[in-house]
Amino acid sequence: MTSEPKLFSRARLLPWLVLVAMLAVTALLWDHEQQSARKELHTQFDFALRDTVSRIEQRESAYEQMLRGIQGLFATTDLMARDAIRDYVETLQLDANFSGIQGIGVIKWVPASQKAAHTQTMRALGLKNYVITPPDPRDNYAPIIQRAPDLDRNRVVLGIDPWAEPARRQAMEKARDSGMPAITGKVRLVVDEGSEAIPGFVMYLPVFARGQPAESVAQRRANLIGWVYASFHMSDFMASLYGKQASGLSLNIYDGINPTDSALMYQTGNSAKSRSPRASAALSANEYMVIAGHTWTLSLSTQDEFEQRFGPTIAFTITVAGVGLSLSMALLVWFMVNGRAHALRLADEMTRELRHMAQHDPLTGLPNRALFSDRVHQMLAHAKRHGGYVAMIFIDLDKFKFINDNYGHAIGDLLLQQVATRLREATRASDTVGRIGGDEFVILMGELPEIEIALNLAEKIRVLVAQAFILNQHELTISCSIGVAFYPDDGTDEETLIKNADDAMYRAKDSGRNSVRQAA
Repeated sequence: MTSEPKLFSRARLLPWLVLVAMLAVTALLWDHEQQSARKELHTQFDFALRDTVSRIEQRESAYEQMLRGIQGLFATTDLMARDAIRDYVETLQLDANFSGIQGIGVIKWVPASQKAAHTQTMRALGLKNYVITPPDPRDNYAPIIQRAPDLDRNRVVLGIDPWAEPARRQAMEKARDSGMPAITGKVRLVVDEGSEAIPGFVMYLPVFARGQPAESVAQRRANLIGWVYASFHMSDFMASLYGKQASGLSLNIYDGINPTDSALMYQTGNSAKSRSPRASAALSANEYMVIAGHTWTLSLSTQDEFEQRFGPTIAFTITVAGVGLSLSMALLVWFMVNGRAHALRLADEMTRELRHMAQHDPLTGLPNRALFSDRVHQMLAHAKRHGGYVAMIFIDLDKFKFINDNYGHAIGDLLLQQVATRLREATRASDTVGRIGGDEFVILMGELPEIEIALNLAEKIRVLVAQAFILNQHELTISCSIGVAFYPDDGTDEETLIKNADDAMYRAKDSGRNSVRQAA
């Protein structure tokens, strides 16, 4: 008789114990999702920073090659040949292909002893008012003798001597002595008018006398006949970059390594607040890059839009669901103290449901970044013990934003679900297919005797994704770019494999999209 009250008293504690345990599980899952979200934010931010640096380097390289073409022109053409340089520049189609350029010009090296003869020659070519500016006596002069396109404001700069300005002279000397392109620091372009200074820079490339050696510094100085150059407004240079910068990021570019207001050359937005990273920015970084022998500092920081897009996604859902399930479970236990085994089964099912929510993408049902990362660690550990290749396949849908913008996010979500279905159907039961970003999917393949198996699968997936999708009576087509990396050839850990697969994917995009590339 006395044991029944004790059992009843213990049974009354059971619901509270269940409630506490379920809330603890909810808290752990919430914390896990927060950490995964922070990792995703870091990954996307790093991608954006690398992409910005890459696009600047690619654009600078294109302008450098353009100047080398003009430099090569003077291997067969006299420096004073005005029609030749004008015709050549017209073929470049500056507005269409090199929209960031303000002007292209030619500079002649004129020792003081040749100044008078040079002036007479220029006037004989039709420039009756030509003079070297500034006219101060100097040992050497380097006046601009040609500039294109041939507009009225460009004729005004003929005769101006950039050698007389220290910032430009330093870049001209560096180009002359190295034989390579060199750019100035932050300067104001000669053609700019008004009191507002527009940040700009100038790229110089030396021209040496035909048939003369230019292998050493001494030879290059002795055989210099001039320079070709291109001038840029920094804002136009950035606007001409290939591709598009991710939204929700604040980018500032500074001349040199000190991010001061006086060194600021470019900023996204016009408010003074964007001149330095926000104090509340989740992520910010400074990247130093060398452009044609000169250092720029890129300062990138996140804004609310970026942080919300790649920040916590299902943490709130986990919290609400977890609290609700915890209360429901506690009530069930309260009313089912005599069905203890049944209640425990319900608790186990609810716990598995919560765990599944924390480890899977809610839209496609595929493993999310956290679960995929765990599978990678398991697969790599197995490969290190037993050998064989492990393949990391990185898939990014091409121009997915166009689908969302033109058909709405509901259609975009249906498309992602059908892509996930095709990926699952194309892979083996032992493979892991995951979704780690908006339109980014990954596939993990293990125990591969040869890499061709994964490469064949990647090509198969590219063909499958390119087939039409029927979505709410809309027939849509889309392509994908795929990068593939292998353990152990391309990395022995998760981070290196994902990075190399991602880099290969970007090379697929750069080569025209809708293709497969293997890690270099």
